[in-house]
Amino acid sequence: MRSGIWRWLVIFLFSSLALAGVFLLSQEKKVEINPSGETQNASGTEEGLASALREKYNSLFGDKEEKEVATSSVPEEIKQTGVPRQGPLANPPVVVKGIYLTGWTAGSSRLKQVISLAQTRGLNGVVIDVKDYSGYMTYKTDLPEVAATGAEKELRVADINSVIKQLHDNNLYAIARITVFQDPILAKAHPEWALQDKMKGGLWRDRKNLSWLDPAAEGVRAYHVALAKDALGHGFDEVNFDYIRFPSDGALANIEYPFWDEKIPRRDVMRGFFKYLREKMPDAKISADLFGMATYASDDLGIGQMIEDAYPYFDFICPMVYPSHYGPGVLGFKNPADHPYEVVKYSMEVALARQEKQMATSSVSSTTIPASLPQMGKLRPWLQVFDLGAVYDRNMINQQIAATDDVLNTTSSKAYAGWLLWDPKNLYTNYQP
Repeated sequence: MRSGIWRWLVIFLFSSLALAGVFLLSQEKKVEINPSGETQNASGTEEGLASALREKYNSLFGDKEEKEVATSSVPEEIKQTGVPRQGPLANPPVVVKGIYLTGWTAGSSRLKQVISLAQTRGLNGVVIDVKDYSGYMTYKTDLPEVAATGAEKELRVADINSVIKQLHDNNLYAIARITVFQDPILAKAHPEWALQDKMKGGLWRDRKNLSWLDPAAEGVRAYHVALAKDALGHGFDEVNFDYIRFPSDGALANIEYPFWDEKIPRRDVMRGFFKYLREKMPDAKISADLFGMATYASDDLGIGQMIEDAYPYFDFICPMVYPSHYGPGVLGFKNPADHPYEVVKYSMEVALARQEKQMATSSVSSTTIPASLPQMGKLRPWLQVFDLGAVYDRNMINQQIAATDDVLNTTSSKAYAGWLLWDPKNLYTNYQP
């Protein structure tokens, strides 16, 4: 009798623990976002709000969900397999039609699904985070200075060589995305390079509590060139640089810059960084992510980005022309997100016109640009594949692609380099050509 009571008591306890575990797991997997309260000033002075929206989607929808998938187990096909370093793709596409992946997706079994999707929907390129907004690396580099910062403590991919091989075996162009000046890990490891808070002391942080690096710091620049070279050495075909700007939100007046003297114009600092990248990697394929407003804004948006400063130093310029990130009043639209064709077309038309004008009047000396490069970088915009401001179904996505093609893919233009799709969930279920 007593043994029977104990048996039922043990069963009850285990059942209770199981139910509690299921509840906690369900709570952990809840991801909530309410972007409706966020807006963007059409003047461009608050473009940081647009960036914040993109970062919020990336951090809440992209990385969190992929982390939950990838940390459970590393698929056999991308464990340490002894796959050697890969060379570049034998016949890289001239026009890239690509999608973005977090490191978590690249390091999970979903990579095979992505490859299958690319093959069935006419895609030929994949952009993978090598270092994301968190400062953490996707894979283990061969750089002691990177390991010393702690950036390799949360790896997403066990064997990057195997990932690149799978992409190349399926004729997919591999692009390494590196976020640059927003980097909490590097800022903590090297506070002498980081923005300081002159009111509170310590590292300055933006609205998302993330710390930043001084764009004028030589050490910061060298660190990211080393990362780029390491990625290329593993077989990535191109390096895409994001967050190549000054901070745009938070208590900006409280920032103390350890290197920038706050007298040299921000755009000159950023142009110096662009030039530095090209000088250190004269033969590499590199691209620059810019705010969508940089296509038509007459100033540097307060963050140092002028599209004319990027054209001479990058192979590809990638403006983030997400219609949802344009404020009310742009092109006379109350909600630009409802008008993807018009917004993207306008952005590309102005960007192209500015490039053509710069080419006609360029004062950049021939010694500044390597002979192997075109005179000016080509345009390859980021397009919206997420619901913000409007529901982005197949038609809304294809309108953006049509606008890009109508402006750039013409006989009179030599600036066309394709397009990239941004879905922070990395699903792309709504994309059908």
